[in-house]
Amino acid sequence: MTPTAPAPLKSHYSVLIIGAGINGCGTFRDLCLQGVDCLLIDRGDICGGASAAPSRLIHGGIKYLETREFRLVRESAMERNRLLRNAPHYVKALETVFPSRSLFAGLVPAALGFLGFNTTIKKRGAILIELGLRIYDFYSRKVQALPDHYSMNKTRLHSEYPAITPDLIAAGVYNEGRVTHAERLGMELVQDGLAANPASALGTYTQVTGTKGRTLSLKHEVTGTVHEVTADVIINAGGAWIDKVNAGMGIASRHMGGSKGAHLIVRNDALVAALKGRMLYFGTSDGRFNLIYPFFGNALVGSTDIAVKDPDQAYCSTEEADYLLNTVREILPDIKVSRDDVVLTYCGVRPLPRSEGKDIGVVTRDHAIARDTLPGTDVPVLSLIGGKWTTHRAFSEQSADAVLALLKRARKLTTEDLAIGGGRDYPKADDARAAFVSGLAKTLGVDAARATLLFERYGTSATALKEAFANGGSAPLYSLPHYSKGEIVHICATENVCRLADLLLRRTAVTMEGLLSDAAIRETADIAAPVLGWNTARRDAEIAFAAEEMSRRNVRNTRPQKAV
Repeated sequence: MTPTAPAPLKSHYSVLIIGAGINGCGTFRDLCLQGVDCLLIDRGDICGGASAAPSRLIHGGIKYLETREFRLVRESAMERNRLLRNAPHYVKALETVFPSRSLFAGLVPAALGFLGFNTTIKKRGAILIELGLRIYDFYSRKVQALPDHYSMNKTRLHSEYPAITPDLIAAGVYNEGRVTHAERLGMELVQDGLAANPASALGTYTQVTGTKGRTLSLKHEVTGTVHEVTADVIINAGGAWIDKVNAGMGIASRHMGGSKGAHLIVRNDALVAALKGRMLYFGTSDGRFNLIYPFFGNALVGSTDIAVKDPDQAYCSTEEADYLLNTVREILPDIKVSRDDVVLTYCGVRPLPRSEGKDIGVVTRDHAIARDTLPGTDVPVLSLIGGKWTTHRAFSEQSADAVLALLKRARKLTTEDLAIGGGRDYPKADDARAAFVSGLAKTLGVDAARATLLFERYGTSATALKEAFANGGSAPLYSLPHYSKGEIVHICATENVCRLADLLLRRTAVTMEGLLSDAAIRETADIAAPVLGWNTARRDAEIAFAAEEMSRRNVRNTRPQKAV
């Protein structure tokens, strides 16, 4: 059996999880750790939908204070800090500058909102921002991982940011988190689950095609293989597609709404330099929040917030790209940015609860569980509504607890302080990290610069590359000299790669780094083909499919990398 063939499945699992986004991956890991055998399936790849299209922030949700979602802000702040500890290889602190154009703006609507009136805050003054950041600091202290905020006056702000719009009078400076390799973090959650419970299984590119009583038919979309399985509990973690997934099981539900969030990756050296390594988080002229921060040497710009009915039709339109570029010009008017600077657009649909007639911007970002039943049976179907990257662990724990109650099983352990994947045994101190990198260089037979890069890319899991790096595997790729043949071979052999797009979009950061080219697509396909058992026709089909995916995402050919 080649790695692309569907894994052999049992006829029955205690839990079937439909949807391998971050909520599905997190719940799978949690249940596996409790000794529950689970089957996780997705019609695409791990974290291939909305979970591949966030703002890449692990944040406490300061904006949720405006909608008085204090429970969510508290949970988000604590979970952000936990992720900084549990996934230190991918989740890093990101200092954030929150500027204001006035002193008192927003105080009256904020006060009215706290009194229960339906108000909207369009402008946020320095006093309101200061109050919000103090609450933010307070909620973070239970799981302290970041320093408290501080303030910049007008003189300091414009001294540090000479390109910023001159009408700003002050700024609050605080810390959020960013996730460098979001899709890999989701994949590591799944790997942790499979390692914890060998009776569990994963089926990517697999979806429910029909039901008959308690039996569900599952079809692998690449190979055409069909399996029939039963489960004691079904979890629908389909995100914005939850109602569609339920419909496929004969359940008529109206749980979901959806909000489209478009983002840009912008290659503009002047813009990146102007950010000073921080994120600018700012109110726009239309009353929304937007953000810009450095990401793999480029600038990540986000995001829109537009209600959508069909998540399959969501994409970043020309109008949205222009809107986002205009927000950059609004906050940094001296920086010249254009469409030619955009090397990648991406878009995801937030899995929000249905909320008819409500402004999409104030619809709750909190999470909840809805219960239905598989028609004609007593099999419960739990739909995971809402949630986000930051709070996925807490939501997964809540979802797992609901399942454990249905199965009449007890929780064995909590995941609060459990490291994920390459964050396990991660050296915390600078000298310990230096020692680890030095040892890694010797283990893999590479120089210090390459070892440092691999440590940043895989955390402590980089040691697993030893076999793949033997016999010349450490040699750099011609099209991607920051990557090596051994890395591609190892990923294909061990990380459930089914399609070439999985490798280029999710197992590596090549696309998000703005480094993809036609040559890189062909070279990686040639390396992947023998590992994955592809013949020439299948390799060519994968190249064509990947090229189509990149075109849909407006990926531009990139400037050459320098070898490391």
